[in-house]
Amino acid sequence: MKKFKWLVAALSLACTLLFGACGAGAPSGTGDGETPEQGGTGEQLPGGTDTPVGGGEGSGTPVGGEGSGALVVYFSCTGRTEGVARRVAQEMGGVLHEIEPQDPYTEEDLAYYTDCRADREQRDPTARPAIANRVADMEGYSVLFLGYPIWHGQAPKIIYTFLESYDLAGKTIVPFCTSGSSGVGSSDDNLHPLAPDATWREGRRFSASATNADVAAWLEELDLA
Repeated sequence: MKKFKWLVAALSLACTLLFGACGAGAPSGTGDGETPEQGGTGEQLPGGTDTPVGGGEGSGTPVGGEGSGALVVYFSCTGRTEGVARRVAQEMGGVLHEIEPQDPYTEEDLAYYTDCRADREQRDPTARPAIANRVADMEGYSVLFLGYPIWHGQAPKIIYTFLESYDLAGKTIVPFCTSGSSGVGSSDDNLHPLAPDATWREGRRFSASATNADVAAWLEELDLA
């Protein structure tokens, strides 16, 4: 009988230790591990309890073709802004185009507040990082969605390079960004002078808790043909 009681006690202790270890490893705060901008690039992966942005059937395949009218351009170092961009392209039946830096960014380049490359570029008003690729037929698109992460409260300077590389007169530009905490803020307005003859729509910021439904609702609000 004593042996049986000892066995029950041992099993109970083992279960307590097991479930305690599992609880200790559970994340606190946001379910997507949202990180304050001070600790990284501010680029966050949309997700949450609903279907994650960019998830689901066909999420890795751009929808549409050249001259479809909508072009979804994005810059993404971690793949998080890309998730929103892919969803926008799917919803709009548009073409997806990634801005590829000629000199790719490394983790060290994005180590905030260490005088890293991103720090230096963002405080230099003349910085224009080179882009390795171009949109094949910019003239064929009437609507341009422009996605980027928030770096030090602004769009990365490579977005400035992109806007200055094309004649965007007459096009409708719709900016969107991802960030850990900051809103779209002046990052939107500060881009307008780079394409003064375009029609700019109000930008939208997406956080780590954004879902496919959030993106779809935003696009419906825009009421773009």
